[in-house]
Amino acid sequence: MRSPHTVPPLTAIALVVAVLSVSSSAPLIAFAAAPALAVAFWRNSLAAVALTPVALISRREEVRGIHRRPEGLFCVLAGVALAAHFATWMPSVQLGSVATATALVATQPVWQALIASAQGRRPSTTGWIGIGLAVAGAAVATGADFGVSRQAVLADLLAVLGAIFAAVYTALGERARVTLSTTTYTWICYGTCALLLLAVCLAFRADLVGYDGRTWAAILAIVVGAQLLGHSMFNYALQHTSATTVSVLILLEVPGAALIAWAWLGQVPRWESLPGLALLMAGVVVVIVGAARRGRVVTEVPSL
Repeated sequence: MRSPHTVPPLTAIALVVAVLSVSSSAPLIAFAAAPALAVAFWRNSLAAVALTPVALISRREEVRGIHRRPEGLFCVLAGVALAAHFATWMPSVQLGSVATATALVATQPVWQALIASAQGRRPSTTGWIGIGLAVAGAAVATGADFGVSRQAVLADLLAVLGAIFAAVYTALGERARVTLSTTTYTWICYGTCALLLLAVCLAFRADLVGYDGRTWAAILAIVVGAQLLGHSMFNYALQHTSATTVSVLILLEVPGAALIAWAWLGQVPRWESLPGLALLMAGVVVVIVGAARRGRVVTEVPSL
């Protein structure tokens, strides 16, 4: 009999592919010579287009009656929260460092725990300790950026907002996916997100076309890698291992993205921010473990 802590070989491969896929997201966003809002629009619209034939063929009956179900409203609201997430986090990557932006947005589980507390589901003592560590780490990391520039601090604030909106997206998605399939949920959510981001891009006159070939290649790599492949591999892994394991492994996106940005973009992490980032990551792990003990770990990958 297999130990509950043993990860099957195929699941291990899926997790490696997923972590590598999501780790490439932030460096690709920083590399793309296009407005962050436009990259966010194309990321979600192309993903929605890719999911359309699957949703309309394999989930036709579910999609047809979605407007009469309360889950449909939660899908749309989740799409709104996802648009807010991308509209804050993706600019933070282009304004600041990949390492800091990715670490700060990874505080999503901390904000999820606080949302649960507001709903009357108070975190455990372990959870509160983790929240304290993560907040202290974020403060140290952001404080290090005060000596760099106002733009770096703005990037940090946007990344934190991105984490908060990601937590809201997850909470709404949890309500929507009680009875809905992942395909229907993500199709409606991505579609709603894309429409909102299109409106924002038009309002701010962000260029949606006219990019060079390298930028289009980066956008397609984000869609195929982080948006579709990474999400799919994590969902596959959730069927074969615990949500706690997956939630903790998602945090490998932080050092993964930092290493890719270092090797590819020449973004050397600021050494003075590393203690804060390490403390932040430790706090997030403690929050996840505390939530797991109460059976409340919910895994979403919106920021990938």
